[in-house]
Amino acid sequence: MNIKQIIYAFSAAVLLVSCTAESKKETKDETVKVAGEFNYFVEQFADIKVLRYKIPGFEELTLKEKELVYYLTQAGLSGRDIMWDQNYRYNLSIRKALESINKNYKGDRESKDFKLFKTYLKRVWFSNGIHHHYSNDKIKPEFTEAYFTNDLLKNSNTELSSEIVAILFNDVDDKKVTKKAGIDNILSSAINFYQSDITDKEVADFYKTAYKGPKDQPIEAGLNSKLVRENGKLVEKVWKSGGMYGTAIDHVIGWLEKAKAVAENNKQANALGLLIEYYKTGSLDVWDQYCIAWATSTEGNIDWINGFIEVYNDPKGYRGSYETVVQIKDFDMSRKMKVLSENAQWFEDNAPLDPTHKKENVVGVSYKTVNVAGEAGDASPSTPIGVNLPNNNWIRQQHGSKSVSLGNIIGAYNNAGGTGRLKEFANDEEEIKLEEKYGQIADKLHTALHEVVGHASGKINEGIGQPKETLQNYASTMEEGRADLVGLYYLMDPKIEELGLTDNWKETGMAAYDGYIRNGLMTQLVRIDLGNDIEEDHMVNRQWVSAWAFEQGKKDNVIEKIVRDGKTYFNINDYSKLREIFGRLLKEAQRIKSEGDFEAAKNLVEGYGVKVDQQIHKEVIERNKQFTSAPYSGFVNPVLVPALDENENIIDVKVTQPKSFEEQMLFYSKNYNFLGTEN
Repeated sequence: MNIKQIIYAFSAAVLLVSCTAESKKETKDETVKVAGEFNYFVEQFADIKVLRYKIPGFEELTLKEKELVYYLTQAGLSGRDIMWDQNYRYNLSIRKALESINKNYKGDRESKDFKLFKTYLKRVWFSNGIHHHYSNDKIKPEFTEAYFTNDLLKNSNTELSSEIVAILFNDVDDKKVTKKAGIDNILSSAINFYQSDITDKEVADFYKTAYKGPKDQPIEAGLNSKLVRENGKLVEKVWKSGGMYGTAIDHVIGWLEKAKAVAENNKQANALGLLIEYYKTGSLDVWDQYCIAWATSTEGNIDWINGFIEVYNDPKGYRGSYETVVQIKDFDMSRKMKVLSENAQWFEDNAPLDPTHKKENVVGVSYKTVNVAGEAGDASPSTPIGVNLPNNNWIRQQHGSKSVSLGNIIGAYNNAGGTGRLKEFANDEEEIKLEEKYGQIADKLHTALHEVVGHASGKINEGIGQPKETLQNYASTMEEGRADLVGLYYLMDPKIEELGLTDNWKETGMAAYDGYIRNGLMTQLVRIDLGNDIEEDHMVNRQWVSAWAFEQGKKDNVIEKIVRDGKTYFNINDYSKLREIFGRLLKEAQRIKSEGDFEAAKNLVEGYGVKVDQQIHKEVIERNKQFTSAPYSGFVNPVLVPALDENENIIDVKVTQPKSFEEQMLFYSKNYNFLGTEN
């Protein structure tokens, strides 16, 4: 699709959505304010709150820089449907049917059942498929199968196979990803990274003999392919031009080539060229070359994340989900946070690690606060707030990494939030006042320390394999917990005040510790259904860090469990001793990674991170019922609209905001629908 077509398509999509009376009714109160205060809120449904974000600094960019941002966002959106198909093999068929019903249904659109259908559709849009974006549980419709089949499908002239219809309502493929111990994680996960009959053992055996790259420079084996069985033998279907997802990838490549032509410098252009070559060839050796070029391309105001990157959705940690983020440097915050990168070696040298597990030279750690200009795939609508890449350990050690905090995303969260839950779950006024005064800076610094220092810290012993091989299904949560612990340890260090990052290191650290323990032991439980275990890697790591610290401090009453008026609170009595406990756990977490100690990782995660205190969980859910704000948030993306001269050259790029979540989802489905329903 060329630029002129996209501009026309955007205009047509806005007209199409706003022409129906129902859409006007739904979006009337959600229209972006033309003047005055920016309206961050879009809408709320089920357990989801949809927000907007601004792009600070966009108008200060040169025309060439605006073009670069525009082309990179178009490249990202062009691969959007890859994520849908990765999440579940029937997702694109289901989305096509649901959107057809939404457009063509002739029945009663004001009925309770149809409103429940609209909520279901929005939940599926938000999660890029039929499994919850965070819990991985299948999203069950709140209307009946009979209503879906006999009314919605029939009265919209929509077709969907009976097998798929049944799956929407039954328990087949109930978990997108499961990493529980004692079961076959591959067979039990619905994620579309493996043919449905492939087992854990077959995956492990396949990668024992698969190509792993040059000695001491292993590739991320399996990162960009689906493992399938052909003629009785396992083979990889590579995601590349001419291969699986090739039609969408060709559109990605086309926009990347435009981006390369307006790159800010030669290093950027070289990195984009290698990314294009990678998408054309599917070579993971080229991917490593690209990652090195990208990690060492640190000049310029524009940057991007693009590729098959994070492996959280693979129970075995091989395959990467499609993800793109386009970034503009936050000039003010980047100056402030650069100091962490410059002092990375000090943090490594002073960490409470075994000396043999410390890096002698922390190479090329860079940290920037950036403002997001567009996201797609695994990063949208639900987005990270901080990123550290590349993921390949040897590249990080030899060439460094980039750590970014997504400043305008964090700002949007903060501007759209409230203090109700804080006052309900904090133990006393002192805890509330600390959070209100230092909570935001504590969160920013924890994210920065986690990404810059945490992920870059420590080394793996010689001869020990990569964590996905040694720690297997526990690798991701162990890495996130280890990085969290680095941040927690240094948030109570005078060094952060000495470096000018806060005006009071002690109170910043106290606010950070209060918030982490409160969330890890209680408030994050609002995100899962009563009776369920915790399974999402970040939630698991926050609980095992908090629960282990609580247990270790019992003798000295470091963290006190208080029950008052039938409500539970956790109060930190000794912050210094808690810091020592975090330091001990950090040392152990690094040892586990350095030595590849699977049993120790299993004991830590299964013993402290997965199982939930059901009595506290029930209490937390009851106490949370008074709050109407949804526990999960995500975003619509600003829409970048180029202005063209008579020769179709871009003469400016304007930032517009979608009026509703539905408007954006329909626009995306109409204009970036490059894959068939079966891939």
